[in-house]
Amino acid sequence: MSSHRELVQAQIAEALKARDTARLSTLRLLLSEVKNKAIELGAEVSEDDFLRVVHKGIKQRQESAKQYLEGGRDELAAKEQAESEVLEGFLPPQASEEEIRAAITEFLASSEVTGPAAIGAVMKAMMQRFAGSADRGTLSRLAREILG
Repeated sequence: MSSHRELVQAQIAEALKARDTARLSTLRLLLSEVKNKAIELGAEVSEDDFLRVVHKGIKQRQESAKQYLEGGRDELAAKEQAESEVLEGFLPPQASEEEIRAAITEFLASSEVTGPAAIGAVMKAMMQRFAGSADRGTLSRLAREILG
């Protein structure tokens, strides 16, 4: 059994003891998604795959919350947002913009890429370096600012 499943199962046990039904249902869905990913891969879920599953769940819930708000369904939007926050607890600490700027500057100094055309190389390097700890939008925005 993977450490990811064990972590989720441990949190399910805590939610059961605390009788936190909202958290419990979110964790059970996450466990199900992790198991499905393992079946799809035919192997245990890696750290990257687990983070992808978590990110996907967060993104789905945030999009749903936005649609519920636009439709005037504040109670459902709040439920989706709460589920998103439960899933965010599985993400590594997010990198600060200063850290990302420093890494991009360091990468540009050590490589021979320059100008706006270098965005692809910068993004590839930064996505590898900040996998799970920074979102693609933030990386792209900061890279474009620095490359000017």
